[in-house]
Amino acid sequence: MPATPAWPPKSLPRLFVRATLGEGATVELEAGQANYLGNVMRLGAGADLLLFDGSSGEWLARIAEVGKKRMTLAVERRTREAESVPDVWLAFAPVKRTQTDWLIEKATELGVARLCPVITQRTIVERVKLERLQSIAIEAAEQCGRTRLPQIDEPLPLAKLLQQRDAARPLYFADEHGGEPAAAAFKSGPATILTGPEGGFTDDERVAIRAAEAAVPISLGPRILRAETAALAALAAYMALVGDWR
Repeated sequence: MPATPAWPPKSLPRLFVRATLGEGATVELEAGQANYLGNVMRLGAGADLLLFDGSSGEWLARIAEVGKKRMTLAVERRTREAESVPDVWLAFAPVKRTQTDWLIEKATELGVARLCPVITQRTIVERVKLERLQSIAIEAAEQCGRTRLPQIDEPLPLAKLLQQRDAARPLYFADEHGGEPAAAAFKSGPATILTGPEGGFTDDERVAIRAAEAAVPISLGPRILRAETAALAALAAYMALVGDWR
C-alpha cells in the first residue's frame, strides 16, 4: 500500500500576513496579496494555502471569498509551531542595492535573527530603504519555510553600534587583516557578527572595534571575499559550527 502523502503538501503557496492567526480566524488579504493569489497563482474559492504571522507558527487556510481586488481567508489549523532560531545578529555595511538585496535574502534563508545595517567610513550607500529590505526578507521567509522574520534595524553609524551594544554579547569581527580562524572562534550562545564595506574597515575603525569589550577578531580564510560574500560566509560558518545546522 502506498504511503499516505504528507498534508498539507509542501507545494502549497505560503504567505506572510500581519493579522494575528488562530484556529477559526478570518484574514482579509491586502490588495497585492489578493492579486498574487487570484491572478498570478490562479487560485479561487476553496483553494488551500499556508500562512504565517511571524510569531504563532504556520497555519493551513482556505480561500473563503474572492472579490475584485480582495480575498478572504479562513484559518483552519496550525501545521507547525513557531521556529526557534539561534540568537545571532548580522551587523553589515550596506553595499550596492543588488548585492544588499541578495545579502538580506540569503541571510534570511540562513536563519539570522536580526540584521543591523552599519554605516562605516567607506560605506558608499547614502540611503537604506528599510521597507524594501523588509519586503525582501518576507519573500525569502515565504519561500524557505521560515515562520519568524528577522528584525531589521535602522542603519547605525559604527561608532554608535560600538557604544550602544550589549558588551555581554560577543562581537565576532571579520577582520581582513587576520584573526582567530572562524572555525575555532565561534562559541554557542548569543552573537553579533560584524562585517565591513567594499574596501574594508579603515585602520581607525579596526582599532576601535578590536578595543571593544568582548570583540573577537576572526579570519574567514586566505581569499579576498566581497563584502556580501564575507557576511554570508561568516553567518553560514556560525550556523554550521554552533547554530542550528548541527
